This record gives sequence, structure tokens and C-alpha cells, in this order.
Amino acid sequence: MRLVIICILFFLSQQTIGQTNYTPQVSWGNIIHLKNFTSAYVPARDVDILLPADYYTSTNRYPVVYMCDGQMLFDTTNTWNHQEWQVDEVQKRLVDSNKISPFIVVAIHNISRLRYAELYPIGTINYLPEANKKLIKARMSDSTDANKFLTFITKELKLFVDNNYRTMTGAVHTCIAGSSMGGLFSWYAACESPMTFGKAICLSTHWPGTNPTQNEAKALSASFQKYLAARLPEPYEVKFWFGHGAKTLDSFYAPHQNKVNILFR
Repeated sequence: MRLVIICILFFLSQQTIGQTNYTPQVSWGNIIHLKNFTSAYVPARDVDILLPADYYTSTNRYPVVYMCDGQMLFDTTNTWNHQEWQVDEVQKRLVDSNKISPFIVVAIHNISRLRYAELYPIGTINYLPEANKKLIKARMSDSTDANKFLTFITKELKLFVDNNYRTMTGAVHTCIAGSSMGGLFSWYAACESPMTFGKAICLSTHWPGTNPTQNEAKALSASFQKYLAARLPEPYEVKFWFGHGAKTLDSFYAPHQNKVNILFR
């Protein structure tokens, strides 16, 4: 029961206040808000683009990080819990300390009711027992899934960003990043499109899936591992970063992550 309650709270936590025409406020860099970015593959959604502080005073080209749940990244006034990832502040601190070079952030907003369907690694369903496969399909949306969401990013959004901003377009300079379900999507995107994403950042990767029962959690986690065993890119193609905490929902991740670590090694 405690696990179910945690999961309900987690998925409620992904809801947004839903302000319209709101441009996030940042303390570093230059933010551009694209309202209702349209797609032939998925429903329209907002996208924020954070350009480095020196973008308009230089001729440099920049690496790009595409990030899931984009409305959570920059500004507490438009998030459900009045917290943010502080992506602008952290980048400034790392750039100022010469630990990294500046990069462009493309923050892709989620649509709450479609978040599960778009971020669940749909290609792993074939590795599930039939009963679990039916449950997952029942939770999906008819309008979108992770493959369509990935196609939107690679064929439409990245094309727009590369055509309109001074980006370094190669896979080695392009990263996909996300947390929880976004962590699942990030490794899936890199496995499906290693020629697009040369890096994947997977934070608090939600290996147990929806986690309503222990049996389902085991089945979902096993299906992810089987997919990875079959589809991991070559080591020189993609760099993966995984990390998770030890409290609340993160406290369940270590056994699943440890098995994935073995696969990678």
C-alpha cells in the first residue's frame, strides 16, 4: 500500500499549473518560449530554449541538451511544487568555474495526460508477458507514444533548432536528458537513435514502471533489461549517465539499476 501511495503522489507531482503564454524567468542566459510548437507526430506543446549568456555576443556554435518535462527546469512560478531543476543556475556555476563549456538547452514541456504514453519505452513491450503487455497497452494513448515522441524530437524539433540557432549538430554534441519516466525515455531514445544522441542523462530512472504491484514492477524492470541487452549501442557511439537518490521513490531503484549496470559493463 505504501508503494501505491508513493506512486500516486509521484504521478500527481508531474501535473503543472498550466499557465499559458508564460515565458520562464532565468538568472543566466537568454530564454525563448515557443508556444504550441506543432508536430505531425504528436500533439502540440510548449518548448523553451535556453541560449547561453554569450550567445548574442559571440559567433560560437554550441552543443545541445534536449530535456524532458521542460516546464520544471527554470522557474518555480510555473511548477506544481514551486521548485525547479535550476538548470540555468547550475550551468552558470559550471561555466564560470571552467568545468564545462556553455550549451543550449531545449526544454520540451510535457502534456500531463500524455506523459506516461510518450515517455514509456514502447519498444520494450515485446519483452513483457502477455498479461503485462495488455495492461501497458491499456494505459497508452491512441494519439501518441514514445516512438512518435522520439520522431517529433529527431525529425522536427531538432531540425528547427539546428536551422535557427548556432548548434553543433553531430551526435557527439547532442544529449537527451530526463528524470524518472524521462530517464526511461532518455536511454530508450539513445538506443533507438544513437546517430542523433551521443549522450543520455538518466536521472532517477523509473525502472519499476508504474509500480502498482511488486509482480508488475519485476516484469517491467525485466523487460527494460532484456531490451537493453539486445539494443545497447556500441560503447564508442553513446555515453550514458545514470544516477538516483536513496529516499522516497528513489529508494526502490537501486536493485534495478544495479542489474542494468552489469549489462552496461
